[in-house]
Amino acid sequence: MDEVEEVEAVAVPELPAYVPRETKYTPSILYCAVCSVPPEYCDFGTTKDKCRAWLASEHPDVFARLYPNEQQDGEPKSDAAAPTAAVAAPSKKKKAAAPTKVIVKRVERNKRKFVTVVSNLELFDVDLKKAAKLFANKFACGSSVTKTPTGGEEIVVQGDISDDIVDVILSNYKKITEDLVDVVLK
Repeated sequence: MDEVEEVEAVAVPELPAYVPRETKYTPSILYCAVCSVPPEYCDFGTTKDKCRAWLASEHPDVFARLYPNEQQDGEPKSDAAAPTAAVAAPSKKKKAAAPTKVIVKRVERNKRKFVTVVSNLELFDVDLKKAAKLFANKFACGSSVTKTPTGGEEIVVQGDISDDIVDVILSNYKKITEDLVDVVLK
C-alpha cells in the first residue's frame, strides 16, 4: 500500500501576542474649551463670541488662520470690514418695520382639508389666546395659537373659513379696519 514518508519537525519561531502597527501620522485635534468642538465649527454654535475670545487668548496662531481679517481682540483689522457693517445696519432697520396688516391665509393641509392661519393680530394689541377661543366658539372648530419659525405667534383655525373670519375680526376688533386685512388663498 502507500508508504508514509517521515518528515522532520521544523521549529516555528514564537510571535509576540501583540504586534504594534507602524503609524506615520497621528493627528492632534484642537477642541474649543467653550463649546467642545473644533474651532472651525465654533461659528455655527450659539457661543461664537466666547469661543473667539478663548481662541484669541489661548491659540493666537489658529485664530489668525481662521479669522485673517480680525485682530486678537475680535475687532476688524482694517477699514475693509467697515462698509459691510454700514450696509448691514440699514437692512436691520428695514426688518424692524414689521408688516402692519393682519394676514389671513388659507393653507392646504391634505388634499381636501384646509386650515386658516391668522397672523399679525398682536400688532393691534389683540390677546391671541382670547381671539383663538373666540374663533373656536364662533365657528365650532379647533383653534390654537402656534409659534412661527421666525419667533412670532399666529392663530391656526381648522377649516376654510377665511372669508367669515375677516368679518368676525372686523366686528370684534375696532382698531382693525377692512384695509388693514389681507386675505391670501394658497
